[in-house]
Amino acid sequence: MPDTHLEAIAQKSSASATGLVALILATLFAGAAIYILVAEQPARLALTDGALLQQWQESYPRAARMQAGLAVLASLVGALAWWRVRNPLWQVGAALMLANLPFTLIVIAPVNNALLALGAEQAGAASRALIERWGSLHAVRAGLSVLATAAFALAIARGTPHSALRK
Repeated sequence: MPDTHLEAIAQKSSASATGLVALILATLFAGAAIYILVAEQPARLALTDGALLQQWQESYPRAARMQAGLAVLASLVGALAWWRVRNPLWQVGAALMLANLPFTLIVIAPVNNALLALGAEQAGAASRALIERWGSLHAVRAGLSVLATAAFALAIARGTPHSALRK
């Protein structure tokens, strides 16, 4: 019997560590997304049309790679936490983080591609409107990640169900 109790403690500790990693990754994504919304985007929009387009084109590819990696990792680790303890909050958080990918590929990518295709001489009211649209769409990604972070935090706060420790 003592081995079973020790195994349960080890399983709970492992699940807690996995959940904490998922929470950290989702929080990093949410923090980056919110930073872009509250700091970068307003500062960018204060620039002239040409400088606005240039700054967006220079910053977007780097940020996109970083956020895509965080979204995938947070989702995978959240799914692993769900698999270990079967708490549906982990599944919800993982799904919300993963939802960033199809949203980006289907909804945001056409705006990104249009902006990346513009030359400096094409900067103007139309490119500014696209960047403003991009900011609104990016807010959805920030919202998804905040909701995922909340789901992961709530899963941690509720702890590992005792039924999961009996398996």
